[in-house]
Amino acid sequence: MNDSTVTLPWLVFRQDDNGNRYRVGRYATRAEAQEIADTLDGRGHKQLYWVEKLAAPGAGAAD
Repeated sequence: MNDSTVTLPWLVFRQDDNGNRYRVGRYATRAEAQEIADTLDGRGHKQLYWVEKLAAPGAGAAD
């Protein structure tokens, strides 16, 4: 990674009434991602929004 690469490790997800999950967006900070999730959640839709941090490369489960 170099200085010109923008890292967006915070993800916002949505789950609909049928259990389908979708990635809504990627953000640089947890605060920014949480603000988006809170805004979307406040619209009155019956959907669940949450924030997760993207795992660092190589940080996955062992084979």
